[in-house]
Amino acid sequence: MGGFTKEAKKGYIEVAFNGSLASILLDTQFSVPAKGVTAIFGPPGCGKTTLARCIAGVQRLPNGFCAIDGEIWQDETTFRPPHLRRVAYVFQLPILSSHLSVRRTLLYNASNSEPTLIDFDGVVELLGLAPLLERTPSHLSKTERQRLALGSALLGQPRLLLLDDPLIVRDRSAKCEILPFLERILQSLALPMIYISHDITDIERLADHLVMMKDGTVTAAGPLNVTQSDPALASRSEAAICLDTMVGGYDGRYGLVKLRLKSARFLIPAVPLRPGARLRLRIAAGDVSIACEPPRASSILNVFRARITASLPHGDAEVTLVLTLETGHSGVPLLARITRRSFDALRLSIGAEVFAEELCGKLGDDGMR
Repeated sequence: MGGFTKEAKKGYIEVAFNGSLASILLDTQFSVPAKGVTAIFGPPGCGKTTLARCIAGVQRLPNGFCAIDGEIWQDETTFRPPHLRRVAYVFQLPILSSHLSVRRTLLYNASNSEPTLIDFDGVVELLGLAPLLERTPSHLSKTERQRLALGSALLGQPRLLLLDDPLIVRDRSAKCEILPFLERILQSLALPMIYISHDITDIERLADHLVMMKDGTVTAAGPLNVTQSDPALASRSEAAICLDTMVGGYDGRYGLVKLRLKSARFLIPAVPLRPGARLRLRIAAGDVSIACEPPRASSILNVFRARITASLPHGDAEVTLVLTLETGHSGVPLLARITRRSFDALRLSIGAEVFAEELCGKLGDDGMR
């Protein structure tokens, strides 16, 4: 995490908290764009929630630093209290008044100032709350309560939306029910979001930037696909890289969507999609093989020139290769998991130029971003 400076930069979220707080020793510093979703990922108890509370101003760590979009919230001489930071903080289990209807809850939490982000009708439409307006929280499902909590938070006209494991439910179908509403918020509102989770699957679907934590320390931070190639994630059994591509066309004869990412082109089996639409492609490390020469006759449709930038052991029999695809001025990261025998047989090494053969990337649950 070298190179971090405590400077309020327009268009960025700047965070640095170092010290002990609530039995958690924090050593955290990162800088990410103040747009889209920044996910904070790590195992339970690693300090994610403590860090979130410091960002929101709920807890104060002396000598901390926090600035959003060029505005300093905390430094050596400044500490802006929570109500002046305009952070919408949605907890794992939202606290709702049992005697207020959904309508009255939303109105109670609405800002007294003129709506600058979204108004009451906009929230009701965005989160599908119209059928629920006269109900009380005791007559709402868990996901309906989460939608109400999100709506109440948005009506406060926040500068930042901070979600602390909002999908911490065992029922995967319940997660699938609330995720589309989070995506609608992202698509509809120019509102940066910090999303805290220990579920990498949810992060792969939502996040643009990723901050990784372990034992109170930020170990890596950056764009999602770059951070996914960090050893801590690349060594996981389910390691993958997510690429944000654009639909370039459709091959109706073979049922293949054509995707573009810089100069790279992908062909993926899928239904027709609108040209120009953004689409997230998940490529698992186990779905990428390596060749030293371009294949002359192969069933693999997606083959790219690449360079090996790192080699990570994976158990006794396998190795994970971190690759950079040759796509013009800046490369695109990719992972490949092969056997150690193949690694030795092909005489691979760091810096070697190879051909990455991608079997078939997987689109996000809804495909679109």
